[in-house]
Amino acid sequence: MTTMTMIINGLIHDGTGAAPVQADIAIAGDRIAAIGDLRQLEADAVIDAAGGIVCPGFIDVHTHSDAYILLEPAAPSKLYQGVTTEIAGNCGASCAPLYGEARMPSDWTVHTYPGPWSSVADYRALVEQVVPGPNMALLAGHNTLRAGVMGYADRPATPDEIRLMVHRLEQALDEGACGLSSGLVYTPGRYAETAEVVALAAATAARGGVYTSHMRSETSRLIEALDETLEIGRHTGVRVQVSHLKAAGKKNWHLLEPALERIRAAQAAGLDVAADRYPYTSSCTDLDIIFPGWAAAGGPSAVLARLRDPAARLRLREELMADHDEAYWQTITIGSTAHPDNLRFQGQPLIAVAEALGVHPAEAVLILAETDEGRTAAFFHGMSEENMHRVLAQPWVMLGSDASLRAPTGPLSHDWPHPRAYGTFPRFLRMALDGQTVPLPEAIRKMTSLPARTFNLKNRGELRKNAAADILVIAPQALRENTSYAHPHALADGIRHVFVNGTHTLREGAITGHRGGRFL
Repeated sequence: MTTMTMIINGLIHDGTGAAPVQADIAIAGDRIAAIGDLRQLEADAVIDAAGGIVCPGFIDVHTHSDAYILLEPAAPSKLYQGVTTEIAGNCGASCAPLYGEARMPSDWTVHTYPGPWSSVADYRALVEQVVPGPNMALLAGHNTLRAGVMGYADRPATPDEIRLMVHRLEQALDEGACGLSSGLVYTPGRYAETAEVVALAAATAARGGVYTSHMRSETSRLIEALDETLEIGRHTGVRVQVSHLKAAGKKNWHLLEPALERIRAAQAAGLDVAADRYPYTSSCTDLDIIFPGWAAAGGPSAVLARLRDPAARLRLREELMADHDEAYWQTITIGSTAHPDNLRFQGQPLIAVAEALGVHPAEAVLILAETDEGRTAAFFHGMSEENMHRVLAQPWVMLGSDASLRAPTGPLSHDWPHPRAYGTFPRFLRMALDGQTVPLPEAIRKMTSLPARTFNLKNRGELRKNAAADILVIAPQALRENTSYAHPHALADGIRHVFVNGTHTLREGAITGHRGGRFL
């Protein structure tokens, strides 16, 4: 027998950007049964949302929770932000399909999972087995596909290799992947020619998927990288999503407006293009992202061998010192580390690490990269706050944390994540409530119906009859992020209730133990 839950007296933001209305919502099974004045209905459970905001669950369009959802299916860092759906597999690195020489990111490989997988179908079965807290969708990563076919070689793909990549992508899409992601700044995607990506994007378009891209540059060559991304969309007709849109590095801040103008012009010409962004002015990725292409080729073992070869190490250090001035090194903070000797450096500025080691910051980077065996993360503080607000205000920009799920306890509590892992959605919502960004209905649309449309998530992102019951009740006065660069593992406050497919997953700010997420 289907139970009925009522949420009464709440101020309902339906996710479309429309003005809020005072109304009640009835949930029956996994669907919204009714919205309106429902005082005459009888319910099995009633939640009084007086003074609160009721809205659709948030959709985090840019995450890296692929593997971690198998370790911590409750996904507390996400649920406490109000995230009811995650789009994983971004930046070209997905946990499936995993063939040949393809390897998952190093921070994923140190854990033990509930079972093996290779294909998207295998992975999907594991996700359904653990029953996730939020819904999960997966992009197939270009880097994963490329490494599975041709390893981490620094060369163009042959026609036969491209055909095999396309075949494996088509299989992944048929098995449930929602699109293709690229990370053209990472190995081995950085070695791919545009034609290779075009072939994969065309296959994605043919199956109605979306193409998301961490472009080749977000710094001095931002415009060239964006032109390539838009051209891929024009050539194939694929729906394009620019990942974490930014102009990084102070000398590049002026490039943002030309980038926005190019996207608007492409939209006016009929290209379906959008973007995502997190509400912070620092990024987070592997510290060795700053290595030149020759030093990053061949995969982790080859990189480590170069770091231990005196001649290669000297060349690399000299290139790093030549490519970056002293001011640059002051923009880097160390995040997660792997070697016990390096744990003391987590959360510390790179220049402080260099001082402690008695070396130049470039050498400190090499020491960390070698001893951590490529598993050092870093925060790069190089973005303009004004530019951040301009990006977030664009009507086609949605929210993406660019973070894996975490937990304050257990196996995912020991690293040093960027605050965006725990704070992206409450931070942006707080900005809207305090008048620092777009109006509240528009802020909610950016986290709900806009991403649902972009990623083709049927019956989600809006509060309406018969839609999936992914619903939040928020206490606006209590809403805040508690995470920081100094103390990253801290759950947000203010999300009082979370329903995922009608399952009451978070009740009065506490995880219930009931999970209703699905692989979408």
